[in-house]
Amino acid sequence: MSDDGLCDLPATVQTAMIRSKEVSARELLAAHLERIEAVNPKVNAIVALDPSVGERRAVAIDEATASGRADELGPLAGLVTAHKDLAATVDFPTSEGSLASAGNRPSADAMFVARMKEAGAVAIGKTNVPEFGAGSHTFNEVYGTTLNPYDLSRTAGGSSGGAGVGLACRMLSVADGSDFGGSLRNPAGWNNVVGFRNTAGAIPHPSPGNSWQPMPVMGAMARSVDDVALLLGVMAQPSIACPLGRGLAVPDEILAPDRPLRVAYSPTLGGLPVEADVAAAVADMARSASDLGWEVEEAEPDFTGADECFITLRAFSFASKAEALAPFRDQIKATVVDEMDRGLALSGPDVMSAYTHLKVLWDRSNAFFADYDLLLAPVSQVSPFPIETEYPMEVAGQKMEHYIEWMLSCCRITALGVPALSLPAGFTPAGLPVGVQVIGGPWCDIDVLRAAKALEAVTGYASRRPSIL
Repeated sequence: MSDDGLCDLPATVQTAMIRSKEVSARELLAAHLERIEAVNPKVNAIVALDPSVGERRAVAIDEATASGRADELGPLAGLVTAHKDLAATVDFPTSEGSLASAGNRPSADAMFVARMKEAGAVAIGKTNVPEFGAGSHTFNEVYGTTLNPYDLSRTAGGSSGGAGVGLACRMLSVADGSDFGGSLRNPAGWNNVVGFRNTAGAIPHPSPGNSWQPMPVMGAMARSVDDVALLLGVMAQPSIACPLGRGLAVPDEILAPDRPLRVAYSPTLGGLPVEADVAAAVADMARSASDLGWEVEEAEPDFTGADECFITLRAFSFASKAEALAPFRDQIKATVVDEMDRGLALSGPDVMSAYTHLKVLWDRSNAFFADYDLLLAPVSQVSPFPIETEYPMEVAGQKMEHYIEWMLSCCRITALGVPALSLPAGFTPAGLPVGVQVIGGPWCDIDVLRAAKALEAVTGYASRRPSIL
């Protein structure tokens, strides 16, 4: 096998080959660095690149293997990765895509970063993000714009846009990401990879600020469901350092469901405008579910109040940054400033009402998923838009009033508090990837992975590579 071909293998196969000594960690790293050198200048996904960090880790893995200590290797041994540039990393700067924190060197790794390192992941840099993760279009004043490898004139999505492109271009084996209103799901859908928003608390993330906020989560991205599960198993260990750090028991093997599932299908998630090409791909996935012998019907939960709840708590979250960022206000993009200002204008009753409504939405989730095992719905309401556009101003003929209104298809699911996986679901006539949300009931994360694996096998969309490779 050529070195170039190593990059195309699933992460589960790559790490198995290292354990069996079919390939060394240094060889796997060299193959990925060669791919990065050839492709990253075209897409700008990997930033703060420092191969020396990865080389040291790869050498340590190879030395352990050579000395008969292969049993000490962690589950991610040798897998090449880069961490999202919102995550604290000792080995790489953490800019958060902002001039306000460019070049910042944290004194400690984020918990999931440390866990990935301990499990043998070979990190070589960071993945690009929008400024402070705001908006599903990855551009910033520090590193520039990340481009979609399926059409370089289009957005890669965000906020885990660099991660999605890094995986799609086979520059990374696996990647971490985070998701508040769709930041794992949107770039996964637009780059034909898998992104999993697990239940809040499945991946502990102790950090300053409001640790009881259930909407932002850390998560795993990869090119297959099995690879996502591999990374998730490392990231999702419980921790009492985080009040929501319950963790998640991920089995060694994700098996397809052993019975027919009851599947709800919602093309608009409560009447949202959705582009025709996107809606068609979601309908195709519903037919694939039916082909598996699953019972499929059009149905959806009650989303009343979900948008207001999400928008309030998102602004409340950004308000916590306002004091520290005040000296840099003129350097920060307008949408972030607007989020902070709206958050500061909230009253105590406004915030309490939003938190109270989360329980209402949780109860509706429980009631809905008592009748259905699964909900299929669009990830994004549009296909990837031109990079010159910060966000869509119109969707399916309907004007958008807010910079995240076009992605309420993800935000509404966030507000329900349930696990949701973005699965490759096909391509528009223009060749742009489309993702479908595979959504499960409260704390049914493993069931979502099992169902997604079955759909992945019957559709096969994830095997289509970007033309730039």
